[in-house]
Amino acid sequence: MRKFLLGTGVALMLAGCAGPGYGGGGVAYDGFYDNAYGPIYDGYWGDGDAFFYRSHRHGHYVRDTGSHFRHDAVNGFQPMHVNGPAFRDHGPGHGRNHH
Repeated sequence: MRKFLLGTGVALMLAGCAGPGYGGGGVAYDGFYDNAYGPIYDGYWGDGDAFFYRSHRHGHYVRDTGSHFRHDAVNGFQPMHVNGPAFRDHGPGHGRNHH
């Protein structure tokens, strides 16, 4: 019984990381987000300290041009913790240069 409970607990913890916001990438990124784009799948801080995000697993990364992601806490922004790609440039139309 003890092994079953331990195994169930580990499975539940891993399942909690499988949804949006935990996109299976290689690097964790923290910050604050005002939810202007709705739920995001994952993202990363890129060149010029801009945040690049995507809404679903097979989507393209889009640069946040509206300052909806921040490093510091301000009113209206919620803490976020997302995984991003281990390698940010995935070729034409897929990496950080896609807007």
